[in-house]
Amino acid sequence: MLDFCIYLLYRAGTAIASTLPVRALFAIGNFLGFCAWALLPRYRRLARRNLEIAFADEKSPRELRRIARRNFQCLSANLLSSLKMISMPLEKLTHYVEAENLDALHTELQAGRPVVLLLNHIGTWELAAQLVPHYAPYRRIGSPYQRLANRYIDRDVSRRRARTGSELFDRSEGFQKAIELLRSGGVLGIFADQHAGDHGLWTPFFGRLASTSALPGLLAKRTGATVMAAAIHTERPARWRMVFTPRLDSPGDSVNAITVKANAIIEQQIRRAPEDWLWVHNRFKTPRPNFLLTHYKRGVYVPPEISAKNLKPFRILVRAPNWLGDSVITVPAVRAIKAGRPDAHLTIAAPEKIASVWKLVPDIDEVLSLKPGSLFSVVQTIRREKPFDVAILFPNSLRAALEVWFAGIPRRVGFRGHHRRWLLNQIVTEEPVRGPIQHQVYRYLRMARELGGPDAAPEIRKFLPRIKTNGAPAKLGLCPGAEYGPAKRWLPERFAQVALKIAEERPIQWILFGTAADLERGAAIESTLGAHCLNRIGQTTLDQLAAELGECALLLTNDTGTMHLATLIGVPVVAVFGSTEPRLTGPLGLGHDILRHQVECSPCFLRECPIDFRCMKAVSVEEVVAAVSAQLDRWQTSRAHSNPATSEN
Repeated sequence: MLDFCIYLLYRAGTAIASTLPVRALFAIGNFLGFCAWALLPRYRRLARRNLEIAFADEKSPRELRRIARRNFQCLSANLLSSLKMISMPLEKLTHYVEAENLDALHTELQAGRPVVLLLNHIGTWELAAQLVPHYAPYRRIGSPYQRLANRYIDRDVSRRRARTGSELFDRSEGFQKAIELLRSGGVLGIFADQHAGDHGLWTPFFGRLASTSALPGLLAKRTGATVMAAAIHTERPARWRMVFTPRLDSPGDSVNAITVKANAIIEQQIRRAPEDWLWVHNRFKTPRPNFLLTHYKRGVYVPPEISAKNLKPFRILVRAPNWLGDSVITVPAVRAIKAGRPDAHLTIAAPEKIASVWKLVPDIDEVLSLKPGSLFSVVQTIRREKPFDVAILFPNSLRAALEVWFAGIPRRVGFRGHHRRWLLNQIVTEEPVRGPIQHQVYRYLRMARELGGPDAAPEIRKFLPRIKTNGAPAKLGLCPGAEYGPAKRWLPERFAQVALKIAEERPIQWILFGTAADLERGAAIESTLGAHCLNRIGQTTLDQLAAELGECALLLTNDTGTMHLATLIGVPVVAVFGSTEPRLTGPLGLGHDILRHQVECSPCFLRECPIDFRCMKAVSVEEVVAAVSAQLDRWQTSRAHSNPATSEN
């Protein structure tokens, strides 16, 4: 019933429009378009966003605002004028619309070549169904179409479109009839300027990757048709010009190449008068859920003459975890996100205390350091950057979601988290826990995969240092602390015994690492080791820690952020685990040694042991010495087989 009422209003409007002169309709539409611009902020923002993507580097904000306003006026004036003109006799219609370069169409048809005619939503595009049969009455003319939601209006519009002999093919019924029309030497008009969804080819449009219909190229390759383009431009009030372009494809072009050329010619047509195109259509839509483009059927095509670096960036903000170890564990997922599309510009937002670790990852384009402070100071930091298309949240916290929500990032992605579902508009579902425990890295990789990223490997690609000893004792790192709590810390006296035993057997120097909270433990170990030890606890920034750790042959450690940093740099670790689970948060990659004894109460994940610390006491000095010795043997063997010029200089 509602559809029929809307249809009656549509017919009433059409009847009224038919009684007014075209010039008057154009003027009324111009005024109504201004009203729409003022009263429809959602569409006004959409038009501005699309214009900024297309012309941000070419036009000032003032020019873009003017084009957006004029776009509403032109769109309304042209649509209102079309209500009358689609029912006009052809001889009268041509009084308002002139043809330019019509010979290009006749040349192709008279040579016996069918034509795929690219159309787009410029000016009075609805008139193409009337004008093309008038210009080429000696050939069959047709066009695929998609049914309107209102069946009554759809029936009326289809009747008007077909009144001059144009054949309409419902897209839902396939394209066999359209192929037959082309094989008979006809002209098939296809609107190819809109977002093509999941079935499109992702290729540049105004320098930005956009899902583009490959249908013109597919039909041209299948039928041997020529590809041309036409647009009905607004010349002045109530006057239009239909301009035909020369053939745009070349013999031997692939479907992808034709699609790229189609986008290029549509760009040229739009640039002629930007206010004349349908900017309120979401041409640069961020698809859901797969805005990473790895698994799309037609994929991404960037022509050889365009470098991926020259594409307008798809800006992704990744909110990193707040802990060093968790951040390193997310590195494989971050790399998968970056690899998900060639135009990805990846910014990591991380707390100031650990932000510098992301500088070790070359895949990152920018690191945004978040100073400690209020929520709104973080929001202001994000808002000072160029606008982001997407925010991906690794932390589960409510605050992380509030940061990107207040920053106005349009797509906000994350796990459900703590009472924050209403702040996210794309939820990544948690994978049900089945079978053996999986490492935490798979949870983050799942997020990247669910967003359309590649199936990346869980290992961290290491940035291997070239250790230069210059004949001095080899350096070994030792990290006796753990910021999480004492339940994760092996006994400091046992660390000291292991370190002393190794120092007595080999020419090595221990370097102690840790935070100011580890000073007491570090002092106890230093007093045991004496000259075999350099105590750097509480004296290094994160950058210095990474640099000094990179000079070490191995790291002896608890389950700490420093352990994970070592794996990122490429330093093998010997890690003592007790209250935590190495299958969940252990060091990534190969070549590491994990020492842990399963007791009845582990893993408990507590900060402090409420009983007798049995899980850590079960790990003996002897087995840790053996593990460190084995690591050193492997290190020395690898050095013996390497080029002395690169290992000893």
